[in-house]
Amino acid sequence: MNYLIVSLKRWHQEFPTILKDKIGGQWHLISSKEDFSLKNLKEINPEKIFITHWSYIIPAEIYESYECIVFHMTDLPYGRGGSPLQNLIVRGHKETKISAIKVCKDLDAGDIYLKKDLPLYGTAEEIFMRSSSVSVRMIEEIITKNLKPVPQEGKPVVFKRRKPEESNIVDISDLEKMYDYIRMLDAEGYPKAFLETDAFRFEFSRASLKADKSIIADVRITKK
Repeated sequence: MNYLIVSLKRWHQEFPTILKDKIGGQWHLISSKEDFSLKNLKEINPEKIFITHWSYIIPAEIYESYECIVFHMTDLPYGRGGSPLQNLIVRGHKETKISAIKVCKDLDAGDIYLKKDLPLYGTAEEIFMRSSSVSVRMIEEIITKNLKPVPQEGKPVVFKRRKPEESNIVDISDLEKMYDYIRMLDAEGYPKAFLETDAFRFEFSRASLKADKSIIADVRITKK
């Protein structure tokens, strides 16, 4: 059997090797928008396509031709839409679920194969790394148990994709909320939490919330 992993993130690059060792089959990886085309898919001819981290709309010609399974970091139908990790943390969630769903026309509205728990402590990158091991187990279970998706149940709650300017922490007055903002944006490819003066921009990462009610973090200072 041929299977395909589609992801933009480096922490998913080892998925084909890991899954081949676990369950066999031929595994392929696509990590760019340009390569995720119907032409390339016809050459690979995957039985299933697992989309573990993707920021683009999947063309209908792809999901109508192949079984496409996307992984979303909320307990669907709660949290459809963009920036799920950040939207969960700003709402005070301490844990979530990863939902594996069948891609359809409407965003994050597809039938669900399964869900797995995911705690939300640590930086965004640490959470993404943790979610990777959960996703591998989910892919293994979907294939080995030949899981069939079932419709979502409940009233949808839709998240809006966050904008870079929303990373500005100048108006935050609560210490724990400040810590959450820094950690939830601390990952590759995300705009860091920041403050600005007339001359400088301060970007924060590697935050640690201390027992004495203080935050220690790395700061990158650049001239505007």
